[in-house]
Amino acid sequence: MQKILIIDFGSQYTQLIARRVRELNVYCEIHPFNHIPEIDADTLGVILSGSPYSVTDPDAPCPPLDAFRGKLPLLGVCYGAQYLARLAGGTVQSAPAREYGRAMLEVADAEDPLMRALPSPSQVWMSHGDTITDAPESFSIIGSTEHVRCAAFRVKGERTWGIQFHPEVYHSTHGMTLLRNFVMDICGCSGEWSPASFIAETVAGLREKLGDDTVILGLSGGVDSSVAAMLLHKAIGSNLHCIFVDSGLLRKDEFAEVMESYKDMGLNVRGVNAAERFFTDLKGVTDPEQKRKIIGRDFVEVFNAEAKKIGGAKWLAQGTIYPDVIESCSVKGPSATIKSHHNVGGLPKEMNLKIVEPLRLLFKDEVRRVGREMQMPQHLLGRHPFPGPGLGIRVLGEVTPEKVDILQQADKIFIDGLRREGLYDKVWQAGTILLPVRSVGVMGDARTYENTVALRAVISTDGMTADWVHLPYEFLAQVSNDIINHVRGVNRVVYDISSKPPATIEWE
Repeated sequence: MQKILIIDFGSQYTQLIARRVRELNVYCEIHPFNHIPEIDADTLGVILSGSPYSVTDPDAPCPPLDAFRGKLPLLGVCYGAQYLARLAGGTVQSAPAREYGRAMLEVADAEDPLMRALPSPSQVWMSHGDTITDAPESFSIIGSTEHVRCAAFRVKGERTWGIQFHPEVYHSTHGMTLLRNFVMDICGCSGEWSPASFIAETVAGLREKLGDDTVILGLSGGVDSSVAAMLLHKAIGSNLHCIFVDSGLLRKDEFAEVMESYKDMGLNVRGVNAAERFFTDLKGVTDPEQKRKIIGRDFVEVFNAEAKKIGGAKWLAQGTIYPDVIESCSVKGPSATIKSHHNVGGLPKEMNLKIVEPLRLLFKDEVRRVGREMQMPQHLLGRHPFPGPGLGIRVLGEVTPEKVDILQQADKIFIDGLRREGLYDKVWQAGTILLPVRSVGVMGDARTYENTVALRAVISTDGMTADWVHLPYEFLAQVSNDIINHVRGVNRVVYDISSKPPATIEWE
């Protein structure tokens, strides 16, 4: 399978480069600079990412490029370009004024393959504190901005290019043209990697890998586990056994609705109602991390008990997607804290199951495209991300059945309202939080002292950063009115207008 290799130097934009290459229907992989894989015949080109480092830092990433430099097309982006310049004997220094934001690129060589069809001037996005002040003699400058003479270059006699700006971001208005020039024209990728081809290749690979073995999978009702289940179902049919645990912390009526959806998809699903156990174990617990650990532990133990009833299981399937894989081998190393609720990460060792992850190559939007290609129901594919611990971390403080019931009612009014007004699909994630705050109110002629709920709605591409959604005031007024009038125990509704960072999407 044709692919582009992306070497990650720690840039915040590295995943975005990969997403843009994937939008060209070309497969690509991200690998950290300190774990560069062997170059195989399928690799048609290499991209060097940006970095928070300066190439002049003593501990700056300086990997050898001999494995592909001069042998494959190479594109250095920002830090990648500066690193190429420094390797060739050029000078990289702190810019007189750091450049962050829009700049206008003047194309110096419109015949260069990388610059082909780029308007001049063309808006590009700069994000750097250093600049190439003295380009090596082996460099041919093919683009400049007002403040950066060597904004784009080619190494003479090589299929090696460098650019100071970021073509992958939205603000580089013709960035996709440049990336298409590199990936399609220079590297020669055919652009045939599509959801249909992914399904065909994955299903064939799963059949070969799993044979007649029995596989178990923990369903959550979310996009990733559902699409993973369908791929496995296509490959091994009834040898796939799915387990859907109801912790009592799902949205209102969600367990029954999702079970019904899976029935229509032909999946072999076991539903387990374990709400009483979860609520018992959460009694009196207020610390968020302790709640997460209890919920994760209980899920694992309930799942394990149910899985043991399935004789001869050899594989555990998980809905791991590509950002999870990247995070586990990032430049900075694995995350310091692995969330206990992620997938089914803590199954007892005595289960002795091998792991299979059908989606480990895909980003979230690609998972949805694959699901649509398999004609899965849109109400499953379009679902917002939902935290593994469920409403357990949206009830701040102690979790009780009564509090969850209040939250489920308020949350249903909010989510149903988003769907009714055509806003649901414009939001990355939305939910309601029950605060450990009571306040005075007046209903009729009576004084009340009841609970406060917060509404949260954010827009994001991958959940790493997020901004609050500017929902219409009229909509918020109606939702607030409906919640207060119909949910006993709530007399105040607030809207969270915090972005991530500095806040997080969830409150716990």
